Amino acid sequence: MVFYENMLALNNICIRCAEREIVGVFGANSAGKSTLMYTLSGIMEDIRRKEAMAGGERITVMGRIRFLGMDISGMKPSRRARIGIILCPERRRIFKESSVLENLRIGAYLASPAKAKETLDYVFGMFPALVHLKKRIGGFLSGGEQQMLAIGRALMAQPKLLLLDEPLLGLSPLMQSVLVKATREIRDEKGVSIIVTEQYARPVLPIVDYAFILENGAAVMEGSGEDVINNPDVRSAYFGI
Repeated sequence: MVFYENMLALNNICIRCAEREIVGVFGANSAGKSTLMYTLSGIMEDIRRKEAMAGGERITVMGRIRFLGMDISGMKPSRRARIGIILCPERRRIFKESSVLENLRIGAYLASPAKAKETLDYVFGMFPALVHLKKRIGGFLSGGEQQMLAIGRALMAQPKLLLLDEPLLGLSPLMQSVLVKATREIRDEKGVSIIVTEQYARPVLPIVDYAFILENGAAVMEGSGEDVINNPDVRSAYFGI
């Protein structure tokens, strides 16, 4: 559970993601998707501590988070990153004053030189559009190019669990299909477990192994991707059928 002052942002959610699995978390704005991702990545702990020191909004985090058999509930986000939990945040958050190549190299701070080069080659192979943009400043990229860069930067950090927070937000259907295909390839080729949140489930549901529907901070439905996509309530709310 996560409380902002007296507002319940996450309510008794139990999310599971197995090895080499894609888990989708879907819900409308303010359903709790980004709060969930911040909590899993540990950023919520940093926000909570800074708010407490500044005398600002009181944030309460309750419950347990387990990863690879460890209880990581109180672990700092930097330590979570070192054990393989990497967040690709909503709205990209790239370094806009740095070039594409610099952004990717910054992401490789946890990797050995050999592993960084191997992953860099993989990123350019998966997103060939970035090859011709290596020297371009991040702030001059299109939204789709920035999202490819953000995912590539996250991969450079060598994730075991990749958290993708609304990666398709504001992108064209063509770019959405490119990123959905890349998400599946990352799971299949790199063996990375992935939790992806989205407001619009239609592009992502076909590739998820398991899905959760959030409303007002609570999971109101869950099941395999196939079960959820065939549920008439989901089809009505998210597919307009």
